[in-house]
Formats: sequence, C-alpha cells, structure tokens
Amino acid sequence: MGRIPRDYLINRLVTLVLTILIAATIIWIIPRLSPVDPAEIALGRMAAGAGTVANSEEILAQLRAQMGIDQPLIVQYFKYLSGALVFDFGLSTAAFPTPVATLILNALPWTLGLMILSLLITFFIGNLLGALMVWEKSPNLVKVAIPAAMVFTSIPPILSGLLLMWIFSAKLQWFPLTGAYSIFVEPGWTWTFVQSVLYHGFLPALSIVIVTFGFWALGMRGLMITVQGEDYVTLAKAKGLKPRYILYRYMIRNAILPQITAFALKIGLLIAGQVLVERIFAYNGMGKLLYDAILNQDFPVIQGVSYVIILMTAVSVFLVDLLYPFIDPRIRHEAA
Repeated sequence: MGRIPRDYLINRLVTLVLTILIAATIIWIIPRLSPVDPAEIALGRMAAGAGTVANSEEILAQLRAQMGIDQPLIVQYFKYLSGALVFDFGLSTAAFPTPVATLILNALPWTLGLMILSLLITFFIGNLLGALMVWEKSPNLVKVAIPAAMVFTSIPPILSGLLLMWIFSAKLQWFPLTGAYSIFVEPGWTWTFVQSVLYHGFLPALSIVIVTFGFWALGMRGLMITVQGEDYVTLAKAKGLKPRYILYRYMIRNAILPQITAFALKIGLLIAGQVLVERIFAYNGMGKLLYDAILNQDFPVIQGVSYVIILMTAVSVFLVDLLYPFIDPRIRHEAA
C-alpha cells in the first residue's frame, strides 16, 4: 500500500464507517421527532389536486405501507440503513410515488458541476491572493486591492446572487435570469449544450466565488505569516534564490497543507451554502431539491439529500487524509 500502513488504513476505514453510521442515524431520528405524518401530507396533496379522495382511511393505510412507516421503529431503522447502502431512500411524499434516488440522481450532476467549478476557482484564487498579501515582493496595489475586495466576503451568497442578477441579467441583460440551460437546447453531450450550461451557470458560480474566496485568502495569509519566519525561508534567502522560487517552493508548499484539509471539509458546507443560490437562480441542483423538500416537509428527500452530502464530505476527508504523504513527502502515516 506504499506509504500507508495497513493498520492505519483499517483504522481510518472504521472511523469513516462509524462517522457515516452516526450521521445517518441522526438524520433518521430527527424527522421522527416531528408530529407530522408524511402519509397524511401525501393524502392532503391528493385531496388538494382532486378536490376529494374517496376511502381516505384505506388510502392512508396504503400510503403508510408503501412508505414503510406502519412498521415498528426498529424495523424502519434497519430498512433505512440497508436502503442507504444502495441509495434507496424510499418514495418522495411531495412527488409521490417518485423514488427519492431518482430525484437525487437528476439533481446531483448539476450541484457537482457548480460546486466543483466554484470550489476550484475559490481555492486557487483565494490561496494565491492570500500568499500575495504576505509576499514582500507583491506590488502595493495588490496589497490594497485584495483586502478591499474581501468586503464581499461578509455578504451572504443569496444577496450576492440577487445583486449579480440585478446588474448582469435585469439591467445589462448579459446573462439569463434563471435556469440551468436554455429551454431551446436539447440536453446531451454536445458543445451547444455545454456552452448553454456554462453560460447559465456563470452567475450562480460567481455569486458563490466572490463571497467565499476571502475564506481561503485569510486562511492562507495567516499560514504564510507563520511560514515566512521559518529558518528554511531565511536560509533560502541567504542562498540568493529567486523570490518567486522561494514563494512557491518554500512558502506556499509548506502553508498549503492545512488548506487542503479545509478543501475537503468545505465540500459539505459549500452545498449547504448553495441551497439559496440554486433556489433564486432556479438551478436544478441538490440545494434547490433540499429547499423544496423542507418547504413541502418531504422527509424522505431531506434524509436522502442530507445523507449524500454527509457521505461526500466524509469520503473527501478520508481520501485527502490518505493522499497527504503523496502531496508532502515529509509526512508519514503512523500505524495504529
């Protein structure tokens, strides 16, 4: 296994499984503390759509059986866990009888695309700007402009989204107001469709980027201040190495490791932050799906989306932890 001891790998795998198990259990418990009956909600929607529902008691019992909530709690719990292993979260109550897994599969690619794009942009730009704020060779204009730009980091993503919509969509009409792609384009792996997706996703991604890059910049600035006083940096300067080489080879490379850990942890937080952004841009991702599920008290969808977010975050942290020695050869995993 190379630099990863077997005992360490087993220990981390056990921790990963326990983390997901505990989180999945909490997700399962919380909706059951609510007095709301999801079968009654589904029946209510049927009655609202049809005007009236005959044999409502019988239909209510059928709905409870289909949702599995007529069984003892312990049976429901183990069915939920076994279903989560294969991403079977039951049926949506708001879009009954559509499976929750279908809704998540339809929304996940959009969220992943938006999240990966905005996360990579903010990570690289934020860390670069944070390093330049400390680097003694940076122009004074950079050191003044970057803190000024970080004013935007105190703005919630929904407000930055509304501001961008007003400027670039309503006033300048450079970008569309809503949607993930043009309704006149057929979805598929074609350049026309890709262009449409990038065009529609620009403002949602930008609204996240301008309010989150400061997180990386401030974090990197603090780490760079610590690193620039280290002996190896002083020695590199004494040896007459080029400032740009010292910046990259000795300062950024040593300061970036904690940021990489934060990168994995940020995945879950970023999805949570995307919820309202996806909602106001009518972007068909996990955030919009979760927002609508909360409004409709669609507990199976809330459980499914939350589980996928936790799973993505836990697996990301696990992989980053294992990849640390490959990123920095000075680090060695110790066997448990």
